Amino acid sequence: LQNVRIDPSSISFSMWKDIPVPFYLSVHFFEVLNPDQVLQGAKPVLSQRGPYVYREYRHKKNITFHDNDTVSFLEYRYLFFQPDMSNGTEEDYIVMPNILFMGAAVMMENLPNLLKYFVNRALAGLKQKAFMNRTVGEIMWGYDDPLLSIINALVPGLIPFKGKFGLFAEFNSSNTGLFTVNTGMKNISQVHMVDSWNGLKKAILLSTPVLQVSYWRSSACNMINGTSGQMWPPFMSPTSLEFYSPDACRSMTLVYEQSRKFKGVPTYRFVAPKTLFANGTDYPPNEGFCPCRQSGIQNVSSCRFNAPMFISHPHFYNGDPSLVSAVEGLHPSKDQHALFLDVHPMTGIPMDCSIKLQLNLYIKEVPFMNLTGKIKPVVLPLLWFAESGSIDGPVLTQFYTNLVLLPSVLDYVQYIFLGLSVPLIISAVVLMVMNK
Repeated sequence: LQNVRIDPSSISFSMWKDIPVPFYLSVHFFEVLNPDQVLQGAKPVLSQRGPYVYREYRHKKNITFHDNDTVSFLEYRYLFFQPDMSNGTEEDYIVMPNILFMGAAVMMENLPNLLKYFVNRALAGLKQKAFMNRTVGEIMWGYDDPLLSIINALVPGLIPFKGKFGLFAEFNSSNTGLFTVNTGMKNISQVHMVDSWNGLKKAILLSTPVLQVSYWRSSACNMINGTSGQMWPPFMSPTSLEFYSPDACRSMTLVYEQSRKFKGVPTYRFVAPKTLFANGTDYPPNEGFCPCRQSGIQNVSSCRFNAPMFISHPHFYNGDPSLVSAVEGLHPSKDQHALFLDVHPMTGIPMDCSIKLQLNLYIKEVPFMNLTGKIKPVVLPLLWFAESGSIDGPVLTQFYTNLVLLPSVLDYVQYIFLGLSVPLIISAVVLMVMNK
């Protein structure tokens, strides 16, 4: 128990502060092979490119312990491209939707037609098109686009970006927000559980203190549940685990699938239930995440500047079949596209994990925006990524020795000691009674 608390003297503290295992971000892009035909109303034909692999380092800063058995921290992420592990380079060109333009077009759909007309004329003058041919590096980390200035001038506040735009521009060298979690010093069953995030404090709801964001339409969907997603309380039961994901703007619940062993260490495997991204019709508790479309995709526009963005499992795995049939080139597979966490149940420490998500953009023809052509409404996959890592090498040896083997030996010694001492104590008591 002492060694799984968040305490500088505990064995697991260094693992919590700086993840000591190799962690990788693998990104797969979907290239549109028939952009001209899509503009005429044809079904998009996609080709998966990649993976483009980045070594990910995570480091906690501003670690501050508080008197109420909690600790605050900012966790920063740093990504470095790994050419030898990638199928391609950051200089590769990929044809994708013009994310800024197509997203802004859908966002402006209900604005006055005259305004849309002038925006369309301005963009045509800049030679903007519905599809773009950009390098992997530009799509990931940002590119200069005069479209930003035009939209910000004509429709102030519509999009928050200025200068460069990139899908992962705010991911690298950034933090996931100010987390405050329980240290477990007084109550080990609460260790790593989130107490507050980004200044949000627990409020009383139905006589129960709860922590909530404000992105969604129901209290249940807004709740911040579980841990920050790195470790969990010890003595886990084979039921479920919860964590809050700032990237997905919501808490996620994974369910127990099976007991396994990772290099000799017993683990519980937790996976995403089919209801994770189900719509409110198929799974009423998810109604708060709506407005919804088909099951298998979650609308994240409310926490992504109202852009028509959706998250899902890769290749729409576990999604409505209509999502897959709306495009060509997707092949959902449990082995390749399901996420999982293998956790050592006695310590709550993950041994092996792969968290996978897909980013999708809703595109369509928008009246008075001629550049959108005759595109039929479709939730178009842009890319999917996996954050993966596993304990191995010296770290595995240290973990097994200090947190698995040593406690087991101590338990065994205690068992032997009690086995020998109990009869002696009973004999002593009997002798005392007889003497009296």
